Amino acid sequence: MKLFIITSRIPYPLDKGDKLRIYHQIKSLAKDNDLYLCALQAPFTKKTEESRLELESFCKEVHFIKRTYLQIFWSLLTACFSKTPFQTALFTSTKNKNKVAKLIQSIRPDHIYCQLTRAAEFVRFEDLPKTLDYMDAFSKGMERRTTTAPFYSKWLYRWEARKQKQYETDLFKDFDTHTIITEEDRGFINHPSSSTIKIIKNGVDFDYFKPEIKPAKYDIVFVGNMGYAPNIDAANYLCKNILPLIQKKKADVKILLAGTSPSKSVLKLQSKSVIVSGWMEDIREAYADSTLFIAPMRIGTGLQNKILEAMAMNKPCVSTSLAAKPIKAPNKALLVGDTEEELAAICLELLLNNDKRNTLSTSGHQFVKDSYKWAKTTERLNNLFFSN
Repeated sequence: MKLFIITSRIPYPLDKGDKLRIYHQIKSLAKDNDLYLCALQAPFTKKTEESRLELESFCKEVHFIKRTYLQIFWSLLTACFSKTPFQTALFTSTKNKNKVAKLIQSIRPDHIYCQLTRAAEFVRFEDLPKTLDYMDAFSKGMERRTTTAPFYSKWLYRWEARKQKQYETDLFKDFDTHTIITEEDRGFINHPSSSTIKIIKNGVDFDYFKPEIKPAKYDIVFVGNMGYAPNIDAANYLCKNILPLIQKKKADVKILLAGTSPSKSVLKLQSKSVIVSGWMEDIREAYADSTLFIAPMRIGTGLQNKILEAMAMNKPCVSTSLAAKPIKAPNKALLVGDTEEELAAICLELLLNNDKRNTLSTSGHQFVKDSYKWAKTTERLNNLFFSN
């Protein structure tokens, strides 16, 4: 099958969740299909040679469509007077839509796979079999951000949440099939036929993320794109609310915040107890160098790949129910708390009890190996394409 894939970002390097998902899907889909990748390129992205070489190892053709700052400004301005969500306007321009249309006419694919509603405007009206990967319910993510946003910006998130919700509904009819990452996110898509959206879970690269035995430099690690609002909130919550409670009984505790693009508020968290790494060439070092992993998420949607990776590396994992529920891990594999007191108590118990840590990490490792394999989940996606 000739499969045309459009993404809102270049899917490599793997520094964001949407990139991780589509990259591994591409690797698996390439075994049975000829892939033609079209990725939207942000104006500040310059060094793309490594990305292109990596993606060309799986794809028959790779096309990067660059956005300009002027295009972004104009699209966001016009979105103020239309129903188009700002998240979609940020990635869309008439000039680039014409470029994508010409590519599709030239390639003549058998199927179009669109990752995220951000890229939907480029292909929604193409008269070809199409699949839309919602991945997350963006509208719910925007809605949740209103709970932690400053008072002066709450109105903007509410506005965007309403626009996103309607857009997610409107797009449904323009695609033949639809996918999403979790049952929870599917329930947030406001459409009468939302139950037909197929659940395509993420997976873990077990050849890459595997246990490594070494002395721990840090007690607790939190990993993620530290410029992404849900991770920024979680990092602040961990260091400002949870850490002081742990320090009452373990004063020398050390936390590592590991991940790309740390925001100013994350950088301000640095202290003798908190290390902010920024971009790491090999994120496995962050997991391997730490005693336990925590994902204290309070906002956001989708599935936390970071928890799966930590489990694969045999790390005991702690999270809030918001992050734990989509994963559907049993209590013996993932410990859950929803207040700073609960999370601090769980962390302390694990830090002070070696047997408890070993039991939890062993159960988590077995659970993720049984439940999250890229090959298995992408096989479902491939079958979905062939059903159209």
